[in-house]
Formats: sequence, structure tokens, C-alpha cells
Amino acid sequence: MAARRLTALTLTAGAALLLTSTPAVAEPKPSLEQVQRQVDDLYEEAEADTELYNGLNEKQEQLQATAGTLQQQVATRQDQLNRLRETLGAVAAEQYRSAGVDPTLRLMLTADATEYLDGASLQDAATATQADTLRLLTTQQKRFDQLRDETAGRLAELDQARRAAAAKKQEVQAKLAKVQTVLNGLKAEDRAKVVAGTAGGAAASRSVTARLPYSGPATGRVKDILTFAHAQLGKPYVYGAAGPNSFDCSGLTLRAFAAGGISLPRTSQAQYAAGKKIARDQLQPGDLVFYYDDLHHVGIYLGNGRLLHAPRTGKTVEIVPYDVMPFAGAMRY
Repeated sequence: MAARRLTALTLTAGAALLLTSTPAVAEPKPSLEQVQRQVDDLYEEAEADTELYNGLNEKQEQLQATAGTLQQQVATRQDQLNRLRETLGAVAAEQYRSAGVDPTLRLMLTADATEYLDGASLQDAATATQADTLRLLTTQQKRFDQLRDETAGRLAELDQARRAAAAKKQEVQAKLAKVQTVLNGLKAEDRAKVVAGTAGGAAASRSVTARLPYSGPATGRVKDILTFAHAQLGKPYVYGAAGPNSFDCSGLTLRAFAAGGISLPRTSQAQYAAGKKIARDQLQPGDLVFYYDDLHHVGIYLGNGRLLHAPRTGKTVEIVPYDVMPFAGAMRY
């Protein structure tokens, strides 16, 4: 029996030794094409977050302006209340100096009947004025309290918007940092291919980044828009940027349309909602083209199937075929 137990223990120990001594199977190294897809996906996620960040930042600016206006109104109301309180305080002080003698009795003790009548009239007027001042003070205090509450609410919203924008900014930075980590693990030659978007046998880029003047047929404000946009070719994409030295996608369209006298909202989604929807086969130079289901990318249509846009981190403002990304819609302004 003891021999059998010893044999069993020996076999168990041997099996354990075999299991622990088996070399670990290494994870297969991703192909360059897989790395390209990973990087592209991270860049798209970062750009989508960038547009959300832009929206939160715009909301923050609007709330800041509103809160500033409300704070000025609160200060004005406070000054009005102070002046009304001073008026009532002067009346109370006069009553104290009169030792509480009823004003009507004091008037009756005067020797001159005419003076009595004039004084009575003035006293009635003073009493009415005092009552009006008190009513005005009550009304103004109520308005002041409402205004102060509204201001506190806006300031709370502003604080929340700031926190949300800061959190979204951190998300963008985290995704870009992850991209950089992936790129740092590549050889210089492979890294250059991934950055250019040509890794894994992808077609060579057909983009144009040389800064060249617009020479197309557009006139008027469309020409002004396209002239400005062409002048930005080659400038880097930077998330949250709206010029003059760098842009994200909606920052570029925002500034280009401003050059044509058209005010656009800050984010690509808001820009999509602000225009007149047009069909794909109706595109004309100066129209905005939107991409992806969540509309997180936008560019300016130039005509002849070409698009001018700020693509993503690591690239510059360029001209590409307008169908290089999933088309979501187009707008005219």
C-alpha cells in the first residue's frame, strides 16, 4: 500500500514538473496591417471625443458669458436695494429723533391753521412715499433673490461643464498616448508607413497638402470660403484647435465659413444641424460633407470629387477624394 502511494506521488510530481516546464506559447506578433487598423481606430475614437470636447467647451463659454451677465445684474440689484434701505433708514432715524410723537399730534399743536393744513398734506405725502418705498424694496428683494438663485444655478452648470470638458480632454489625450505607445514599438520605417496610413499594403495616399491658391470657378462668399481653406493646406491637425496655425476638422470649417461671412456652430454635429440638407449627387463647391454615423468628421467639398479637410492627429490639412471615408450627409449654407 505504501509503495502504491509512493508511486502515485511520483507520477503526480512528474506530471506537475512536465506542466510547469512546458514553455509558454508567445502571443503572435500583430501584422503591420493590424497595427494600422488599431492606430486608425484609435485616431477615429480620439476625433469623435474631440468633437464632444469641442461641444462641452462651447457650452462652457456660453455659460461663462451668461453667468457674467447675471453677476453684473446681481450687483446692480444689490446697489438698488442698498439705496432703498438707506432711504427707509433715514425715515426711521427721523422717527426716532421725534421721540415717537405721533406726527398728526405734532401738527395739531401748531398755532397756524394754514401751516397745519400744509403740514398735514406733506405728512400724507411722506407716509405714502414711505409705503411706496417699502413696497418697492420688497419687490426688488424678491427679484434679487430670484436673480441670485439663477446665477448660482448657472455657476453650478458652468462648474459641471468645466469638469466634463476636462474629463473628455483626458480621454482624448489617453487615446493619443496609446497611439504613440503603439508607434514607439515599431521600427522607424514601419512607423512612417503607419503614420502615413499606407501600412499593410494600403494604397498610397492621394492627398494634396501643398499650400496653393484657390483657382476654381466659385465666386462671392463661396470663393472667400475656398480661398481661406486653400491657404490652410499643410497646417497641422490639433484637437480643439480653430486656427490660425492649427485646426481640427470643425475648427477649419468654422474659420473658413467665417471668412465667407457665415457663422457656424463649433462642432461637426451642430454644423450638420444648422444647414440645408442636400443629396450626395447635388454636391457643389463650398458644401460641407459629413462622415461616419455619429457625424464626427466634416470637410469642405471643392468639386470634381475632391474634399479639403483637417484629417487627424499626426497629419495636416489636405485635399483628398471625398469618398475616402464613410459618407453620412452633406449640408449647404
